[in-house]
Amino acid sequence: MPIVESGPIPQFTMAPARKGKPPTHFADLDSAQRKQAMKEQGYPAFRADQLARHYFERHETDAAVMSDLPAAQRTQLVAEFFPPLLHKVRDLTADHGNTIKSVWRLFDGAMIETVLMRYPNRATLCISSQAGCGMACPFCATGQGGLTRNLSAAEIVEQVRLGMVAAERGDLAGEATRVTNIVFMGMGEPLSNWRQVRIALHRLIEPPPSGFGLSARGITVSTVGMVPLIDKLADEGFPVTLAVSLHAPDDELRNPLIPLNSRFSVAQLLDAARRYFERTGRRVSIEYALIRDMNDHKWRAQMLADELNKRGRGWVHVNPIPLNPTPGSIWTASTPQAQRVFVDTLVAAGIPTTIRDTRGSDIDGACGQLAAEVKRGSDRAKKAAQAVAAAVKEATA
Repeated sequence: MPIVESGPIPQFTMAPARKGKPPTHFADLDSAQRKQAMKEQGYPAFRADQLARHYFERHETDAAVMSDLPAAQRTQLVAEFFPPLLHKVRDLTADHGNTIKSVWRLFDGAMIETVLMRYPNRATLCISSQAGCGMACPFCATGQGGLTRNLSAAEIVEQVRLGMVAAERGDLAGEATRVTNIVFMGMGEPLSNWRQVRIALHRLIEPPPSGFGLSARGITVSTVGMVPLIDKLADEGFPVTLAVSLHAPDDELRNPLIPLNSRFSVAQLLDAARRYFERTGRRVSIEYALIRDMNDHKWRAQMLADELNKRGRGWVHVNPIPLNPTPGSIWTASTPQAQRVFVDTLVAAGIPTTIRDTRGSDIDGACGQLAAEVKRGSDRAKKAAQAVAAAVKEATA
Protein backbone atom coordinates (compact mmCIF):
# COMPACT_ATOMS: atom_id res chain seq x y z
CA MET A 1 0.00 0.00 0.00
CA PRO A 2 1.44 3.41 -0.92
CA ILE A 3 2.49 5.55 2.00
CA VAL A 4 0.26 8.60 2.30
CA GLU A 5 2.09 11.85 1.75
CA SER A 6 1.46 14.80 4.00
CA GLY A 7 1.60 18.53 3.55
CA PRO A 8 -0.43 21.23 1.83
CA ILE A 9 -1.60 20.86 -1.73
CA PRO A 10 0.48 23.05 -4.07
CA GLN A 11 -1.69 25.56 -5.86
CA PHE A 12 -1.88 25.66 -9.63
CA THR A 13 -1.63 29.06 -11.27
CA MET A 14 -1.08 30.30 -14.80
CA ALA A 15 1.14 33.10 -13.44
CA PRO A 16 4.90 32.84 -14.05
CA ALA A 17 6.84 30.87 -11.47
CA ARG A 18 8.59 32.85 -8.77
CA LYS A 19 12.36 33.15 -8.95
CA GLY A 20 13.92 29.98 -7.58
CA LYS A 21 10.61 28.12 -7.46
CA PRO A 22 9.54 26.07 -10.48
CA PRO A 23 5.88 26.01 -11.52
CA THR A 24 3.74 23.37 -9.85
CA HIS A 25 3.46 20.30 -12.06
CA PHE A 26 1.14 17.29 -12.11
CA ALA A 27 4.01 15.08 -10.88
CA ASP A 28 4.38 17.19 -7.73
CA LEU A 29 0.98 15.93 -6.53
CA ASP A 30 -0.23 12.62 -5.15
CA SER A 31 -3.51 11.08 -6.33
CA ALA A 32 -5.72 12.90 -3.82
CA GLN A 33 -4.02 16.23 -4.47
CA ARG A 34 -4.48 15.83 -8.24
CA LYS A 35 -8.22 15.29 -7.86
CA GLN A 36 -8.49 18.30 -5.56
CA ALA A 37 -6.53 20.43 -8.01
CA MET A 38 -8.84 19.35 -10.83
CA LYS A 39 -11.89 20.43 -8.86
CA GLU A 40 -10.27 23.76 -8.01
CA GLN A 41 -9.60 24.39 -11.70
CA GLY A 42 -13.19 23.54 -12.62
CA TYR A 43 -12.67 20.04 -14.06
CA PRO A 44 -14.24 16.76 -12.92
CA ALA A 45 -11.98 14.82 -10.54
CA PHE A 46 -11.75 11.78 -12.83
CA ARG A 47 -9.71 13.83 -15.32
CA ALA A 48 -6.82 13.39 -12.88
CA ASP A 49 -6.66 9.64 -13.50
CA GLN A 50 -6.91 10.19 -17.25
CA LEU A 51 -3.97 12.57 -17.22
CA ALA A 52 -2.06 10.27 -14.88
CA ARG A 53 -2.37 7.34 -17.28
CA HIS A 54 -1.08 9.45 -20.15
CA TYR A 55 1.86 10.66 -18.07
CA PHE A 56 2.84 7.59 -16.03
CA GLU A 57 1.79 4.75 -18.36
CA ARG A 58 2.34 6.25 -21.82
CA HIS A 59 4.97 8.83 -20.78
CA GLU A 60 3.06 11.35 -22.84
CA THR A 61 2.41 15.08 -22.41
CA ASP A 62 1.25 15.91 -25.95
CA ALA A 63 -2.35 17.10 -25.85
CA ALA A 64 -2.88 16.06 -29.48
CA VAL A 65 -2.74 12.34 -28.63
CA MET A 66 -5.02 12.48 -25.58
CA SER A 67 -8.14 11.43 -27.46
CA ASP A 68 -10.00 10.41 -24.30
CA LEU A 69 -10.10 14.05 -23.19
CA PRO A 70 -12.63 16.56 -24.55
CA ALA A 71 -11.08 18.24 -27.58
CA ALA A 72 -11.98 21.67 -26.27
CA GLN A 73 -10.12 21.07 -22.99
CA ARG A 74 -7.00 19.13 -24.00
CA THR A 75 -4.71 22.03 -24.69
CA GLN A 76 -5.78 23.91 -21.57
CA LEU A 77 -5.42 20.84 -19.32
CA VAL A 78 -1.91 20.15 -20.56
CA ALA A 79 -0.91 23.80 -20.26
CA GLU A 80 -2.16 23.97 -16.67
CA PHE A 81 -0.93 20.64 -15.35
CA PHE A 82 2.16 19.89 -17.47
CA PRO A 83 4.17 23.15 -17.60
CA PRO A 84 7.54 22.59 -19.34
CA LEU A 85 10.23 22.05 -16.71
CA LEU A 86 13.29 20.78 -18.62
CA HIS A 87 14.62 22.08 -21.92
CA LYS A 88 17.26 20.07 -23.78
CA VAL A 89 20.52 21.97 -24.31
CA ARG A 90 22.77 19.28 -25.72
CA ASP A 91 23.32 15.53 -26.07
CA LEU A 92 26.71 13.84 -26.09
CA THR A 93 27.02 10.19 -27.06
CA ALA A 94 29.63 7.57 -26.20
CA ASP A 95 30.18 3.81 -26.09
CA HIS A 96 29.04 3.31 -29.70
CA GLY A 97 25.78 5.10 -29.01
CA ASN A 98 24.97 3.10 -25.88
CA THR A 99 25.49 6.09 -23.57
CA ILE A 100 23.88 9.52 -23.88
CA LYS A 101 24.75 12.38 -21.57
CA SER A 102 22.18 15.17 -21.71
CA VAL A 103 22.41 18.72 -20.43
CA TRP A 104 19.10 20.33 -19.47
CA ARG A 105 18.16 23.93 -18.74
CA LEU A 106 15.58 24.52 -16.02
CA PHE A 107 12.99 27.31 -16.01
CA ASP A 108 15.33 29.73 -14.24
CA GLY A 109 18.41 28.98 -16.34
CA ALA A 110 20.00 26.50 -13.92
CA MET A 111 21.63 23.48 -15.60
CA ILE A 112 21.49 19.81 -14.70
CA GLU A 113 22.72 16.60 -16.31
CA THR A 114 21.39 13.10 -16.90
CA VAL A 115 23.13 10.04 -18.31
CA LEU A 116 21.19 7.29 -20.12
CA MET A 117 23.00 3.96 -20.49
CA ARG A 118 21.97 0.91 -22.48
CA TYR A 119 22.72 -2.60 -21.24
CA PRO A 120 21.46 -5.95 -22.56
CA ASN A 121 17.64 -5.91 -22.34
CA ARG A 122 17.44 -2.77 -20.21
CA ALA A 123 18.56 0.80 -19.69
CA THR A 124 19.78 2.68 -16.63
CA LEU A 125 19.23 6.40 -16.13
CA CYS A 126 21.42 8.53 -13.87
CA ILE A 127 19.53 11.58 -12.63
CA SER A 128 20.22 14.78 -10.69
CA SER A 129 18.53 15.86 -7.47
CA GLN A 130 20.00 19.37 -7.22
CA ALA A 131 21.40 21.99 -9.53
CA GLY A 132 24.95 22.03 -8.24
CA CYS A 133 25.82 20.65 -4.81
CA GLY A 134 26.40 22.13 -1.37
CA MET A 135 28.56 19.36 0.06
CA ALA A 136 31.75 21.20 -1.01
CA CYS A 137 33.84 18.08 -1.63
CA PRO A 138 37.13 19.36 -3.11
CA PHE A 139 37.49 16.43 -5.52
CA CYS A 140 34.03 16.85 -7.06
CA ALA A 141 33.54 19.07 -10.10
CA THR A 142 29.90 19.67 -9.16
CA GLY A 143 30.73 20.44 -5.54
CA GLN A 144 33.40 22.93 -6.59
CA GLY A 145 30.69 25.06 -8.19
CA GLY A 146 28.46 25.10 -5.11
CA LEU A 147 24.71 24.69 -4.82
CA THR A 148 22.36 26.66 -7.07
CA ARG A 149 19.13 25.19 -5.71
CA ASN A 150 17.20 22.04 -4.93
CA LEU A 151 15.11 20.49 -7.68
CA SER A 152 11.38 20.07 -7.24
CA ALA A 153 9.95 16.57 -7.17
CA ALA A 154 8.50 17.10 -10.65
CA GLU A 155 11.86 18.26 -12.04
CA ILE A 156 13.33 14.98 -10.80
CA VAL A 157 10.43 12.90 -12.14
CA GLU A 158 10.54 14.66 -15.53
CA GLN A 159 14.15 13.54 -15.95
CA VAL A 160 12.90 9.97 -15.65
CA ARG A 161 9.96 10.41 -18.01
CA LEU A 162 12.13 12.03 -20.68
CA GLY A 163 14.73 9.29 -20.26
CA MET A 164 12.01 6.68 -20.73
CA VAL A 165 10.82 8.41 -23.90
CA ALA A 166 14.35 8.51 -25.31
CA ALA A 167 14.94 4.83 -24.57
CA GLU A 168 11.59 3.75 -26.00
CA ARG A 169 12.03 5.60 -29.29
CA GLY A 170 15.46 4.02 -29.87
CA ASP A 171 17.83 6.88 -29.10
CA LEU A 172 20.34 4.41 -27.63
CA ALA A 173 22.24 2.79 -30.51
CA GLY A 174 19.10 2.92 -32.65
CA GLU A 175 17.25 0.24 -30.68
CA ALA A 176 14.22 0.67 -28.48
CA THR A 177 14.56 -0.44 -24.88
CA ARG A 178 13.04 0.21 -21.44
CA VAL A 179 14.43 2.15 -18.50
CA THR A 180 14.31 -0.25 -15.57
CA ASN A 181 16.99 1.18 -13.30
CA ILE A 182 17.31 4.68 -11.83
CA VAL A 183 20.38 5.92 -9.98
CA PHE A 184 20.40 9.17 -7.99
CA MET A 185 24.09 9.69 -8.76
CA GLY A 186 23.95 12.79 -10.92
CA MET A 187 24.36 16.36 -9.70
CA GLY A 188 23.66 17.02 -6.05
CA GLU A 189 23.43 15.18 -2.73
CA PRO A 190 20.01 13.47 -2.87
CA LEU A 191 19.47 13.30 0.88
CA SER A 192 20.17 17.03 1.19
CA ASN A 193 16.98 17.49 -0.84
CA TRP A 194 15.15 14.78 1.08
CA ARG A 195 11.59 16.13 0.98
CA GLN A 196 11.52 16.42 -2.80
CA VAL A 197 13.47 13.20 -3.35
CA ARG A 198 10.99 11.40 -1.09
CA ILE A 199 8.06 12.61 -3.20
CA ALA A 200 9.92 11.66 -6.39
CA LEU A 201 10.53 8.15 -5.06
CA HIS A 202 6.78 7.73 -4.57
CA ARG A 203 6.19 8.78 -8.18
CA LEU A 204 8.81 6.37 -9.49
CA ILE A 205 7.74 3.35 -7.46
CA GLU A 206 3.99 3.52 -6.92
CA PRO A 207 1.98 1.72 -9.64
CA PRO A 208 -0.01 3.60 -12.29
CA PRO A 209 -1.94 5.81 -12.16
CA SER A 210 -0.11 7.02 -9.03
CA GLY A 211 3.39 6.59 -10.51
CA PHE A 212 5.58 4.79 -13.03
CA GLY A 213 5.50 1.46 -11.18
CA LEU A 214 9.27 0.92 -11.28
CA SER A 215 10.73 -1.71 -8.99
CA ALA A 216 12.22 -0.20 -5.85
CA ARG A 217 15.01 -2.74 -6.17
CA GLY A 218 16.03 -1.09 -9.42
CA ILE A 219 16.50 2.32 -7.79
CA THR A 220 19.70 3.47 -6.09
CA VAL A 221 19.99 6.54 -3.87
CA SER A 222 23.52 7.76 -3.17
CA THR A 223 24.85 9.84 -0.28
CA VAL A 224 28.20 11.12 0.95
CA GLY A 225 27.05 10.44 4.49
CA MET A 226 23.98 12.31 5.75
CA VAL A 227 23.43 9.94 8.66
CA PRO A 228 20.03 11.18 9.99
CA LEU A 229 18.60 11.15 6.47
CA ILE A 230 19.78 7.58 5.85
CA ASP A 231 17.49 6.60 8.71
CA LYS A 232 14.70 8.68 7.15
CA LEU A 233 15.15 6.80 3.88
CA ALA A 234 14.86 3.50 5.74
CA ASP A 235 11.67 4.74 7.44
CA GLU A 236 10.03 5.30 4.06
CA GLY A 237 9.66 1.56 3.55
CA PHE A 238 10.88 1.40 -0.03
CA PRO A 239 13.62 -1.25 -0.50
CA VAL A 240 15.78 0.96 -2.70
CA THR A 241 19.54 0.41 -2.75
CA LEU A 242 21.61 2.76 -0.61
CA ALA A 243 24.95 3.72 -2.14
CA VAL A 244 27.48 5.29 0.23
CA SER A 245 30.20 7.36 -1.43
CA LEU A 246 32.95 6.48 1.03
CA HIS A 247 36.28 6.91 -0.82
CA ALA A 248 38.33 6.41 2.37
CA PRO A 249 38.00 4.03 5.35
CA ASP A 250 39.59 6.39 7.89
CA ASP A 251 38.71 9.85 9.17
CA GLU A 252 42.24 11.13 8.64
CA LEU A 253 41.89 10.85 4.86
CA ARG A 254 38.13 11.19 4.54
CA ASN A 255 37.97 14.52 6.39
CA PRO A 256 39.72 16.44 3.58
CA LEU A 257 38.05 14.37 0.85
CA ILE A 258 34.50 14.70 2.23
CA PRO A 259 34.04 17.81 4.44
CA LEU A 260 30.78 16.34 5.79
CA ASN A 261 32.91 13.67 7.49
CA SER A 262 33.81 16.25 10.15
CA ARG A 263 30.12 16.12 11.14
CA PHE A 264 29.47 12.40 10.68
CA SER A 265 32.50 10.16 10.99
CA VAL A 266 33.26 7.00 9.02
CA ALA A 267 32.13 4.91 12.01
CA GLN A 268 28.82 6.78 12.30
CA LEU A 269 28.24 6.49 8.57
CA LEU A 270 28.93 2.76 8.40
CA ASP A 271 26.76 2.18 11.47
CA ALA A 272 23.89 3.99 9.71
CA ALA A 273 24.49 1.96 6.55
CA ARG A 274 24.34 -1.25 8.57
CA ARG A 275 21.06 -0.11 10.16
CA TYR A 276 19.70 0.52 6.67
CA PHE A 277 20.51 -3.06 5.70
CA GLU A 278 18.90 -4.44 8.86
CA ARG A 279 15.69 -2.47 8.35
CA THR A 280 15.26 -2.94 4.59
CA GLY A 281 17.06 -6.19 3.84
CA ARG A 282 18.83 -4.42 0.98
CA ARG A 283 22.57 -4.87 0.66
CA VAL A 284 24.38 -1.53 0.81
CA SER A 285 26.74 -0.44 -1.97
CA ILE A 286 30.03 1.19 -0.96
CA GLU A 287 31.37 3.46 -3.71
CA TYR A 288 35.14 3.97 -3.61
CA ALA A 289 36.98 6.09 -6.18
CA LEU A 290 40.53 4.75 -6.53
CA ILE A 291 43.09 7.57 -6.59
CA ARG A 292 46.68 6.69 -7.33
CA ASP A 293 48.93 6.75 -4.25
CA MET A 294 46.21 8.40 -2.17
CA ASN A 295 43.57 5.89 -1.14
CA ASP A 296 44.47 2.77 -3.18
CA HIS A 297 46.97 1.18 -0.80
CA LYS A 298 46.67 -2.46 0.17
CA TRP A 299 46.59 -1.51 3.85
CA ARG A 300 43.65 0.82 3.24
CA ALA A 301 41.80 -1.98 1.46
CA GLN A 302 42.40 -4.15 4.52
CA MET A 303 41.25 -1.35 6.82
CA LEU A 304 38.07 -1.01 4.74
CA ALA A 305 37.47 -4.77 4.92
CA ASP A 306 37.98 -4.76 8.69
CA GLU A 307 35.57 -1.85 9.18
CA LEU A 308 32.90 -3.58 7.12
CA ASN A 309 33.37 -7.07 8.57
CA LYS A 310 33.21 -5.95 12.18
CA ARG A 311 29.64 -4.88 11.44
CA GLY A 312 28.73 -8.30 10.11
CA ARG A 313 28.91 -10.32 6.92
CA GLY A 314 26.78 -10.30 3.79
CA TRP A 315 25.38 -6.80 4.24
CA VAL A 316 27.55 -4.83 1.85
CA HIS A 317 29.07 -4.80 -1.64
CA VAL A 318 32.05 -2.62 -2.60
CA ASN A 319 32.30 -0.88 -5.96
CA PRO A 320 35.81 0.47 -6.57
CA ILE A 321 35.64 3.14 -9.28
CA PRO A 322 38.65 3.82 -11.52
CA LEU A 323 39.34 7.54 -11.40
CA ASN A 324 38.44 9.53 -14.49
CA PRO A 325 40.60 12.63 -13.94
CA THR A 326 39.73 16.00 -15.38
CA PRO A 327 42.24 17.88 -17.57
CA GLY A 328 45.00 19.43 -15.50
CA SER A 329 44.36 17.23 -12.47
CA ILE A 330 47.44 16.26 -10.47
CA TRP A 331 45.64 13.08 -9.42
CA THR A 332 45.42 10.09 -11.70
CA ALA A 333 43.74 6.72 -11.73
CA SER A 334 45.23 3.86 -9.78
CA THR A 335 47.42 1.55 -11.83
CA PRO A 336 45.80 -1.71 -13.01
CA GLN A 337 48.12 -3.54 -10.61
CA ALA A 338 47.02 -1.40 -7.64
CA GLN A 339 43.37 -1.91 -8.60
CA ARG A 340 43.87 -5.68 -8.68
CA VAL A 341 45.61 -5.71 -5.30
CA PHE A 342 42.87 -3.52 -3.77
CA VAL A 343 40.11 -5.76 -5.08
CA ASP A 344 41.93 -8.99 -4.22
CA THR A 345 42.46 -7.78 -0.65
CA LEU A 346 38.75 -7.11 -0.20
CA VAL A 347 37.73 -10.40 -1.81
CA ALA A 348 40.19 -12.33 0.35
CA ALA A 349 38.53 -10.77 3.39
CA GLY A 350 35.13 -12.02 2.20
CA ILE A 351 33.84 -8.68 0.87
CA PRO A 352 31.93 -8.97 -2.44
CA THR A 353 33.68 -6.49 -4.74
CA THR A 354 33.18 -5.42 -8.36
CA ILE A 355 35.03 -2.75 -10.31
CA ARG A 356 32.30 -0.40 -11.50
CA ASP A 357 31.73 -0.01 -15.23
CA THR A 358 32.79 3.54 -16.13
CA ARG A 359 30.41 4.48 -18.90
CA GLY A 360 30.89 7.68 -20.89
CA SER A 361 34.39 8.44 -19.67
CA ASP A 362 35.21 10.10 -22.98
CA ILE A 363 32.37 12.59 -22.50
CA ASP A 364 32.92 13.23 -18.78
CA GLY A 365 29.91 11.04 -18.13
CA ALA A 366 30.45 10.64 -14.40
CA CYS A 367 29.25 13.49 -12.21
CA GLY A 368 31.63 14.56 -9.48
CA GLN A 369 34.96 13.82 -11.13
CA LEU A 370 38.10 14.35 -9.15
CA ALA A 371 39.56 17.78 -9.81
CA ALA A 372 42.97 19.39 -9.69
CA GLU A 373 43.86 19.32 -6.05
CA VAL A 374 42.78 17.78 -2.76
CA LYS A 375 43.47 19.98 0.22
CA ARG A 376 42.10 20.71 3.63
CA GLY A 377 39.72 23.61 3.76
CA SER A 378 37.97 24.76 6.89
CA ASP A 379 35.71 26.97 4.78
CA ARG A 380 34.55 23.95 2.78
CA ALA A 381 33.92 21.99 5.95
CA LYS A 382 31.94 24.90 7.38
CA LYS A 383 29.81 25.21 4.23
CA ALA A 384 29.16 21.47 4.20
CA ALA A 385 28.19 21.49 7.88
CA GLN A 386 25.81 24.41 7.30
CA ALA A 387 24.26 22.66 4.29
CA VAL A 388 23.67 19.41 6.13
CA ALA A 389 22.35 21.18 9.24
CA ALA A 390 19.80 23.02 7.12
CA ALA A 391 18.76 19.85 5.30
CA VAL A 392 18.40 17.84 8.51
CA LYS A 393 16.39 20.64 10.12
CA GLU A 394 14.01 20.80 7.12
CA ALA A 395 13.61 17.03 6.88
CA THR A 396 12.91 16.57 10.58
CA ALA A 397 10.71 19.63 11.02
